[in-house]
Amino acid sequence: MHLFPLHQSPRRFVIAALGFAGAALAPVAQAATPAELLAGYTAQVGSPAAPAHGQQLFTTRHGREWSCSSCHGAVPTQTGRHASTGKSIGALAPAFNPQRFTDAAKTEKWFHRNCNDVVGRECTPAEKADVLSWLLTLKP
Repeated sequence: MHLFPLHQSPRRFVIAALGFAGAALAPVAQAATPAELLAGYTAQVGSPAAPAHGQQLFTTRHGREWSCSSCHGAVPTQTGRHASTGKSIGALAPAFNPQRFTDAAKTEKWFHRNCNDVVGRECTPAEKADVLSWLLTLKP
């Protein structure tokens, strides 16, 4: 039995599926400010972010070698340092580093890399919203 009728190709199905996935991420992809990114993540989730959960996710080790705070600091308002390379990392909280969370593609790239390092998988939109909402509570 074929999954696709002979007149439809699997490629057409994949292209349609990718288009649907891209539309689901559109609120995040178009974001230009931390607040807009947060709004995009919470729209995907359908519920408000939980800053306390974001702080817990950020500061806790999840069965792996590092937590987010291993490199960014328990309160990421100052320059951090990469745990293995020693490379300097600018403050993560947007109020202390205005360049943070202003580029959706970079935000997704770093969530992808860091979530894989810290929790061993992609972070969910809810987890991204929670962490970002906590970071936005940090003020000078």
